[in-house]
Amino acid sequence: MTRSPWGREYARRPNEYVWGREPSAFAGRVSALLRAGAHVLDLGCGEGRDSVFFATLGCDVTGVDLSAAGLEKARRLAREHGVQVCWVLGDAARGILPAPFDFVYSCGAIHYVPRRDRAHLFPRLKKLTAPGGHHAHLVFTDREIYVEKGEVIDYFAPGELAQAYADWPIVRREEAMIECARDCTAHRHSVEELIARAPRGPGT
Repeated sequence: MTRSPWGREYARRPNEYVWGREPSAFAGRVSALLRAGAHVLDLGCGEGRDSVFFATLGCDVTGVDLSAAGLEKARRLAREHGVQVCWVLGDAARGILPAPFDFVYSCGAIHYVPRRDRAHLFPRLKKLTAPGGHHAHLVFTDREIYVEKGEVIDYFAPGELAQAYADWPIVRREEAMIECARDCTAHRHSVEELIARAPRGPGT
């Protein structure tokens, strides 16, 4: 069974943003796909930094996370930026969400979903997506593994994320290494970034 340590960290450090208040680099890279008024779903939104960023761009954002402590900090961050976000405490793989969405996003979250559940997650997320909408995900891969704070991850194998979108046009796919030191030890994670577009109709 997979296990994320970050909900515990959010609760242990209530006055500190574990990931900071600024949006992730991935959020910045995909923001060009967004228009004002777009309906955005942020899966595993944590302390809300990317959800709040998307809201400042004029998007209608729903942020979902399993951590009540993380969402409490997310609400605080949204107030500081003067934006509204719909925060949902729960499991995006199983909960009911207010579809359709123009943009479904996750950054460092869905590798915590067990592989057996991911087989059902991706088709469900596609059904929540408006025609021509986009999905953008950043996941950890098994090319280089570093375990932080006792986490247990079902790492993505090479090509596994792309295979989940074999029925959609893939806009961009990139493998990379990212530097990290969240446990106070410098290390790297191998990641894959993927952006895919929902078909608009027959033949697209």
